[in-house]
Amino acid sequence: MLKVATYNVHQWIGRDGRRDPDRVVKVIHELQSDIIALQEVTLPLGQSDDVDGDLLEKRTGRRTVLGPTFFRGNQSFGNVLLTSRPILKVRRIDLSVTAREPRGALDVLVGVDGVPVRIIAAHLGLRSQERSFQIGRLLEAASLETEVLTVIMGDFNAWFPGSAVLRKIKRLFGPSPRIGTYPARFPILPLDRIWARPAARLVDVQAHRSPLAGQASDHLPLKAKIVMI
Repeated sequence: MLKVATYNVHQWIGRDGRRDPDRVVKVIHELQSDIIALQEVTLPLGQSDDVDGDLLEKRTGRRTVLGPTFFRGNQSFGNVLLTSRPILKVRRIDLSVTAREPRGALDVLVGVDGVPVRIIAAHLGLRSQERSFQIGRLLEAASLETEVLTVIMGDFNAWFPGSAVLRKIKRLFGPSPRIGTYPARFPILPLDRIWARPAARLVDVQAHRSPLAGQASDHLPLKAKIVMI
C-alpha cells in the first residue's frame, strides 16, 4: 500500500486564529503518509526555493517539492508536495485565471519500490468558470502517460455532486468517495478529494480526525491508501 493525503493548511492558521506551523507539522506526522499534498502554504523567502524547501524538510522529515503561486511581502504562497519516496520528475502547471488569485498544480513522478507513480496535486479557484478552465488544464495533463498509476488530489473547491468539475474528473478517473473535510469543526463539505487511475487502486479514503487536526487548520486532512499490486 502507498499512503497518500491532502491537506489545506490555511497558511498555518488554526481555528483559534493563531499562526502555528509547528501545530500543523504535528498533524502531518499524525497522518503517517508517504506522500502529502499541501495547499495554502506560506514560507519565509530564502535565497532560493531550495532554502525554503530545506526548512520544511527538516520539520517534516520528507523531501519537499515547492509550487508557489505568488509572492506576498517576504513570503511565498502556494502548493507543496511532501514525499518519503524518491522524486523522479517535477512539472509545475499554471492554473491562473486573469483577475483571479493565481493558482497552480504540481505534477510529480515518484518512485515507489521501483515503480513510477504520478502525483498531481492542485488547488482550484472559488468560481465555477475558473474551476472549469483549471480542471481542463489538469485533465489535459493527466491524459498524458496514461500507462502510469496516477493519483490526483487536493482542494478542488467543488462540493455539489453534479458539478461540472467533478463530472469531468469522474469520466477520466472514475468515482471517489465524498467525505466532508470543511469546516474542520463540523466537516460537511467535501472540498478536498483524492482520485486514482485505475480507480480500483484507491481504497480506505477517510478524513483524518484528531483533537489537533480539529484545531490546526480550517480543513481536516483527507487520506487514502493506494494499492500498488
